[in-house]
Amino acid sequence: MNKIFFDKISLSNLSGSLNKEILLAGENGCFCSTSIVGCNTRKYHGLFIYPQKNFGYENYLLLSQFGETVEQQDSAFHLDVRKYAGGYFEPKGHKYLEKLEFIPYPCWTYRVGGVQLKKEIVLHKKKNTLVVKYTLLEAHSPTTLRISPLLAFRNVNTLTRKNSSANQQTQNLKTGIKTCMYDGFTNLYIECASEFSFASNPFWYNSVEYSQEIERGYDAHEDLFTPGEFITKLEKGKSVYFTVGVEQSKDKGENIFKEAAKFYLPADGQDNCLRNAASDFIIRKNEKTEIIAGYPWFGSWGRDTFISLPGLTLSVGKPEICLEVLRSMIASQKGAMFPNVGEAYNSVDAPLWFVWAVQKYAYHIKDVKGVWKEFGSSVKKVLDGFCSGEIYGIRVLENGLVYAGEEGRALTWMDAVVNGKPVTQRAGCPVEINALWYNAMMFAIESATAANDKKFVPQWKTRAEEFPQIFKEKFWNKEKSYLADVVDYSHTDWSFRPNQIIAVSVPYMPVSEKIAQIVVNEVRRTLRTTRGLRTLSPVDENFEGVYEGNQAVRDEAYHQGTVWVWLLGHYAEAYLKVYGDAGKNHVKHLYEEFGDALTELCIGSIAEIYDGNPPHKARGAISQAWSVAELLRIREMLAQD
Repeated sequence: MNKIFFDKISLSNLSGSLNKEILLAGENGCFCSTSIVGCNTRKYHGLFIYPQKNFGYENYLLLSQFGETVEQQDSAFHLDVRKYAGGYFEPKGHKYLEKLEFIPYPCWTYRVGGVQLKKEIVLHKKKNTLVVKYTLLEAHSPTTLRISPLLAFRNVNTLTRKNSSANQQTQNLKTGIKTCMYDGFTNLYIECASEFSFASNPFWYNSVEYSQEIERGYDAHEDLFTPGEFITKLEKGKSVYFTVGVEQSKDKGENIFKEAAKFYLPADGQDNCLRNAASDFIIRKNEKTEIIAGYPWFGSWGRDTFISLPGLTLSVGKPEICLEVLRSMIASQKGAMFPNVGEAYNSVDAPLWFVWAVQKYAYHIKDVKGVWKEFGSSVKKVLDGFCSGEIYGIRVLENGLVYAGEEGRALTWMDAVVNGKPVTQRAGCPVEINALWYNAMMFAIESATAANDKKFVPQWKTRAEEFPQIFKEKFWNKEKSYLADVVDYSHTDWSFRPNQIIAVSVPYMPVSEKIAQIVVNEVRRTLRTTRGLRTLSPVDENFEGVYEGNQAVRDEAYHQGTVWVWLLGHYAEAYLKVYGDAGKNHVKHLYEEFGDALTELCIGSIAEIYDGNPPHKARGAISQAWSVAELLRIREMLAQD
C-alpha cells in the first residue's frame, strides 16, 4: 500500500467522494469526521464533536463546518460544500480541489484563479483541540480568507432547527471568539493565531441535507447557525492557524499543530494506518481508560472492549494501556457480569471475553502468576457466578455446559432485536460461549497452579477434564463435519455460522486437532470472504447478502449473512493452529487484502461490517475497534516465529 492520495478527478466525482470519510479522534472521546471533500453527509459529521459532562458525557456536535471563502481582486471563491433539501449543492467548493493526501492527517490543495491554497486538519489527542491550518502556496495579488463557523450544539443522534432559544451572541476575545448556544453546554472557543477581525452577522442556514441519513431511513435535514465570520489576510508562503476547543488556547496554534502531528505515524503503509486507527479507540475520562467500540455512533461497550483490547494494545506494543483498561473494567464488575451497553449487564460472553483478554495479557508479559494475583479474584467471580446462575438464565447445567437464554433477550454478540424480538436469540448452549467457558476454566487452573492457589485448583480440575468429551457429544456431528451453533434441551441448531471457529481459536480448545482441522476447512470453504466471515452460510434459506434499508431491515440482516471483520482474527488464529507455518501464506493474503479497504469508507481505518454478497461493500460504523484490532492481531501472528 502506497501513500493515500486522491486526485482532482476522484474528488470532483461526488457520487464516489461523498461516500469516503475522514476521522480524527482525541483521548477524551471528541472527534472530527466528514467526507473527503468536506461535505457532511451524516448527522454524526462535524468538525468538532465533544462529550458533554452535563449530559451524561454523550457526544454533542458543537461545530459542524467552516464556511470558507477566498477573496482576490473583488472575486470570491467558496471552498466549502453543503447539500440542501431538494438535492442541490451550494457552495460547490469541491470543483476547486486539486488533490487530497494523508500525511497522515488530511491535507487538501485548492486552486482558485491565481490562488493555490493548502488546508490541513489535525486533532491534538491529549489537548482535545482541533487545528485547521491554511497555507497560501501561490497568489498573484492580495488575498483574503473568510471563515464562517457553522454551529449546531446538539446531540449527535438528533438534528437541530432554527429556534428562538439559541443564544446568538458571542464574546469577542483577543484571539478569537467564545460562544455557547444553549445553557448547560461547554463553551466553544474558536481562535485565530494571525491578525484578524470578526464581523458579527447572525444567520441560519436552513435545510442542510445529509444523504447518508436518507439512505438509512432517518430524518436528514437540519438548520445550522453562524454568528459571523473571521476575516484575515493571507501571505504567500505563510500559514494561518485556527484552533477549536472547549478551553481557551494556552499556546500558539502553530505549536499545537506541531505537537498534534507527532501523535501520528506516516500513512504510508497498511501497518501504520492500522496503528494510527487503533489509537482513536483509546479513551481516558473520569480517571478511567476505556475503549470506544466504533465511530461515529458507538460508545464504550464491555463485549467490544474485551474482544478488541489485545489487538489495540498488546499487538502494538502497549501492554500498559491494556492493564489500564482491565483495571478500569473490573471496577464496574458486578458478580460475574460486566456492563455491555451503558449500564446493561446483559451480555453472557463479555465476562468470558474478559478472561480471554486477561489471558492474552498474561501471556504477552509472560507472568501468569502475577496476573492471577491481580485478576484472579475477578476471574473467580466469573466462574462462580456462572455456576450459581445469576441473571438472564445464565447457568452451568448438570452436564457442565453453559446455558443462556431468556425470552425476548439476545445475550450473545448476535444481539439484533426487531420489534422487541431477537433476530438470532440463540437461547440454549451457544458453541462459542462454551468454548470460551472451557478456555476460562483451563486458564484459571493454569494461573492458580502457577500462583500456588491450592484451594482453587481441585475445585475445577475434574470439571475441566470432563468438559471436552461432553462438548464433542453435544456439538459435533461427524456426518455434517461442523459444530452445531446452539444446543438446547430438545433441539440442536445446525445453522452453519462462524461462532464455531472460536472453539478452535481459543488457547485451550475443547475439540481435538482432527475436528479443529475439519472445522477450519469448512469455515474457509463456506464463510470466508475477502472482508471477513459471513455470519450465515449463503445456502441457508435465511441468508441475507446485502445490509441496507431502514433500521429494521438492516437488523434483520445484521447476523444473517453480513460479513464481520473481527471474526477473521479468530479464523486466522485457528488456521495457524491447524497448519502452522504452512498456513502463513494464506493468513498473510487475508491481511494484505485489506489494503484496499483502508480507502473504501473511512480513510485509514476499517468498517464494522460488509455485505455478505460480492463486492462486499463496507457498511455500518465507518471505523470499528474490533475490526482494526483483529487485523493488528493477524499482523502480530504473522510476525511470530
